[in-house]
Amino acid sequence: MEKKGKKERKTPCKDTFEPLTAECKTLATIVLLLSSPEEDILAKACEAIHIFAEKGDENKVSLLGLGALEPLCQLITHVNKLVRRNAVMALGIMANSGDVRIALKKIDVIPSIIAKLSLEEDLVVHEFATFCLASLSLDFTWKVQIFDNKGLPPLIHLLSSPDPDIEKNSLETIFNLVQDSQSRLAVHTLGGIPPLLDLLKSEFPVIQMLALKTLQNVTIDKDSCNTFREEQGFEKLMDILSNTEFRDLHAEALEVVANCLRDSESLQLIHKGGGLKRLMEFVLTPNMPENQCSAVKCIARVAQSSENRTLLHEQNVETVLVELLSAADISVKTAACQAVSVMSLHQDSKDSFRDLGGIPAVVQLLSNESLVLREAATQALSNLTHSNQLNAFAVYEAEGHEILVQQLYGSCARTVANSAATLGNMAEQEVIRCSILSHGAIPALVEPLKSTDTQVLVNSTLCLAVLACETGARAELLSARGLHPLVNLLHTYQKEVLHNTCLAVNVCATDVPTAVEMCKFGALEILQQINQSVNRRSSFSKLAMISLLNSNVSVKYSLTGHLAATDVIGDGFYDAGKVPAAQRVLTLKELSTQPVNKKRPIIFVNTATENKKEDDKQKEEARAESPAEKPWKMMEDVSLQILVKVAKESIISLSDERERWASLARLVNEAMGGAVEMEKLHKFPWVLHLSELKFQLQSNVVPIGLINRGIYCHRAVLFKCVADCIGMSCSLVRGEYNRAWNEVLFFNGNPSRNERPSQPCRYIVDLMHQPGSLLAASTAAAVQYQTI
Repeated sequence: MEKKGKKERKTPCKDTFEPLTAECKTLATIVLLLSSPEEDILAKACEAIHIFAEKGDENKVSLLGLGALEPLCQLITHVNKLVRRNAVMALGIMANSGDVRIALKKIDVIPSIIAKLSLEEDLVVHEFATFCLASLSLDFTWKVQIFDNKGLPPLIHLLSSPDPDIEKNSLETIFNLVQDSQSRLAVHTLGGIPPLLDLLKSEFPVIQMLALKTLQNVTIDKDSCNTFREEQGFEKLMDILSNTEFRDLHAEALEVVANCLRDSESLQLIHKGGGLKRLMEFVLTPNMPENQCSAVKCIARVAQSSENRTLLHEQNVETVLVELLSAADISVKTAACQAVSVMSLHQDSKDSFRDLGGIPAVVQLLSNESLVLREAATQALSNLTHSNQLNAFAVYEAEGHEILVQQLYGSCARTVANSAATLGNMAEQEVIRCSILSHGAIPALVEPLKSTDTQVLVNSTLCLAVLACETGARAELLSARGLHPLVNLLHTYQKEVLHNTCLAVNVCATDVPTAVEMCKFGALEILQQINQSVNRRSSFSKLAMISLLNSNVSVKYSLTGHLAATDVIGDGFYDAGKVPAAQRVLTLKELSTQPVNKKRPIIFVNTATENKKEDDKQKEEARAESPAEKPWKMMEDVSLQILVKVAKESIISLSDERERWASLARLVNEAMGGAVEMEKLHKFPWVLHLSELKFQLQSNVVPIGLINRGIYCHRAVLFKCVADCIGMSCSLVRGEYNRAWNEVLFFNGNPSRNERPSQPCRYIVDLMHQPGSLLAASTAAAVQYQTI
């Protein structure tokens, strides 16, 4: 800014040092003269240094190297007015250098500079003292010193100086100071807001701009905002916004406006005065794109408060924003999307945007080349569709879901997260969900599941949990190799990510192939660790664990030692024995490919006939294999097929339920070597028999139908297997030392006598010693059967 009002500051000095004597021609000599006892020499030396320093930073550094700084700092307090003035001028110019500012930190100069702001000093001293402070206040250390030495009161006073340079320098210093909260509060307390508002009328744009930037910081404080409003500050800002000559100031003015409208009380008062209406009119007035963009951003900031959103809705702000979605400038459209996003947190506004045609307008922006605009559009759609099925359907009708699926492949994490959130919101409706899936949503979600961005993971896992309720989606996730990254997310310590991952695992575990695949990747072991952690476990993790076990009864039996009546043993079931917690249960295929060992054999179930190799179970097994691997096939078990056939023919037709269980028990007992007296159990050759089977088959896995010398653990599995095949329900419980048993429930009472059934009683089925006997649970006979 051009300096004004300095006619009294005349000097004979030019670009050389003519006022000094001939022997004082060198710079070093000039610096030495700063220690002269003669006031006239001191004044001329300071003036010469000022002129030399004004020519550039190199000159300032040269003076610093010659030791000019310390004597100048002393001379600014000299009793002679001219010496004092010239020393302040020289120091003020030198302080504009970064090297000089660093050197000044070793000198306690701030109190002396602040003292030069007193009314006794002339305008020149004020100008260069404030210029010095403006330079120093860029540094936090100097800010603290200026504040602690009570520099703010005189600086605020000088905002009303008749000299515009003093105004500018003082204002710049205050602007630097109010970046910190204590100075912001102090400016308000010291009455700094009225003079700041007066500077808005300055004829110098740089002063107006600085005043607006300072007010922008000061009005962050609520009390300052109230004072600003009481001083008619909002009206003055609107006057600036209404003046097209001040377009360069509009963006900064709107920042202050946003602060003023932040709390609902202020917004109500300004609204009553017609200020809100004026703001809406300004938003729609043709203007520079950056100013229109700032105006919309102002609305978005105001809408952060729920009370403010209600008032903005009453002013039909949605109409304004929908119109701006079609603006020519991308930055304006982006700002409009951001404002739509915030206003969509208000339920009535969501409906208004839909009724005004705002949703198709936002969907159209998804195809724009601007990454920032696409991000803003996806965020708007995410909020618009949250808990609003009509808006979700509107996005679907505008074919937005097709573009959103493609956005999942994008490089911008925010866009991916927003797109996943929107698709998840929409997928709650079956017709939309099926359409989303038809456009490849599942493969598109696989990569986001590997993201390191928390919000991407939160939204992607939740979206997957909603989509995976469809059988086809689960099969697609399996073939797209998305289960491995999903299981990996169980390791996360991000609570929301973990919750959503558990939900997705729970849904995906509905199918046996996906459950088996997730178990192969260690899902059960990870969930066990989670459920043992006080900080990480939740109802979500417990639900995921239960679902995985229910869909993989082999693993469930190995880990828990219990299968309920509702847990159906089917083809592919195997008993791998008791497995310690947190240890992975190997798959039947993995167990079958191990070298033959001396451990107990793994028994498995396969009722499939030779001409039914591709039954439903086999198809599931094949789907569970990775695409590059050849499907593994189980050994056929003809003996089991025959046993199941006999059971169907001889047992289902029996009318008495107890007799059905007893008959099935005798059938299983006969197949497994007949009854064995308790005292002769140790002579029963089951161990040798199983070893021979392993040797004959050269495998650690043995079809259960080939076992004709089995004890408790084998008979109990066979009993439940056949019972499940013929539609009878019983549980399976593993005991210690090769013990296992089946439990069935009966209601006591005689229906033929119209006796009211009592509570169901639990019985253990004897398969070993007195086949067909039903031992009431907890009785001595039942306990003896369960233990050695």
